[in-house]
Amino acid sequence: MIDGVKTKNLKVVPDERGWLMEILRNDDDIFENFGQVYMTTAYPGVVKGWHLHKKQTDNFTCIHGMMKVALYDSRKDSPTYGEINEFFVGEKNPMLISVPTYVYHGFKAVGTETAYFVSVPTHAYNYDEPDEFRLPPDTDEIPYDWILEGKKHG
Repeated sequence: MIDGVKTKNLKVVPDERGWLMEILRNDDDIFENFGQVYMTTAYPGVVKGWHLHKKQTDNFTCIHGMMKVALYDSRKDSPTYGEINEFFVGEKNPMLISVPTYVYHGFKAVGTETAYFVSVPTHAYNYDEPDEFRLPPDTDEIPYDWILEGKKHG
């Protein structure tokens, strides 16, 4: 696991009315701070990545459909510098992923449905000076191929 990345298995609590799933609580070990909550979607096969943050930690999960999430440790002083983590997250594997600063991340909707992604970052989005630094999905700076679904990386 990339140094500083944390995951939390999410518990689904069903009853006759439907189901509930807590994603992030302020008494979780993984919780740092509240910035905002947002939702984004990706159509099947669409890749949204790469990007990193210099100030905020991202805490996210897929609440509908399935996503392949990839992380790349770009921190030269990290014991896991250059490592890649890959997770399949969503209805079949409910999990929260906490991504520290300077770790590139992105996701790809896998399967046949639009994937819905909910994020609870530690800082609110700053429209004047966004804390978002992007690379294209096919960058040579990150040794990862979004096309190869399920390929394992070190």
